[in-house]
Amino acid sequence: MNNIRLESDKRLKKVIQSIHLKHKEYGYPRMKIALEEEGYFINHKKVYRLMSELNIQSIIRKKRRFFKGNYSNTFPNVLNREFKNRQQNEALVTDITYLRFQEGFRYLSVVQDIYNNEVVSWKISKRNDNELVLDTIEMLAQKRDVRGTILHSDQGFQYTSHAYNYKC
Repeated sequence: MNNIRLESDKRLKKVIQSIHLKHKEYGYPRMKIALEEEGYFINHKKVYRLMSELNIQSIIRKKRRFFKGNYSNTFPNVLNREFKNRQQNEALVTDITYLRFQEGFRYLSVVQDIYNNEVVSWKISKRNDNELVLDTIEMLAQKRDVRGTILHSDQGFQYTSHAYNYKC
C-alpha cells in the first residue's frame, strides 16, 4: 500500500514540476486547478504537501506602487462650506451620481445653483467620463451667462481634467 502511494506521489511530483516550470507563480490552490485540468483530481492538502516536499513555492507578484504626486490640477475650496447668503448665479455646484436601471447603470451629471437649489443643467449618459461633464457645462453655458460664477465640485477625475479646466 505504501509503495503504491509512493509511486503515485512520484508521478504527481513530475506533473507538478512540469506545471511549475511553465507557471512559477502558481501556489497550491492554483496548482490544484492545473492538476485537475490535466486529469488529476487530488485534495489541496496533498498538493500542498507534494509542493512542500519539492520545495516549490509560488513567486509572489510585486505590489504596485502608486504615484503620490498630483495627477491633475486641483483648486482651492472657495466656498468652504458656506452655502448660505449667496446671490443667484454666484455659486453653482456640480456632481455625478449613478442610477440603476434594468438595462444597467446610467450616470447623471447635475449643475445646481445653491442660491435656490435650482437644477440649472443636467445630462444622463451610459458612461461616467469627461464628455458627460463637458456636455453638462456646455448646456449650462447655453442657458445662462456664467462668467464670474464659482463652479464647485468634488474635484473627481472629470473635474480636474485638462479638457474640463480649459472649458471652464
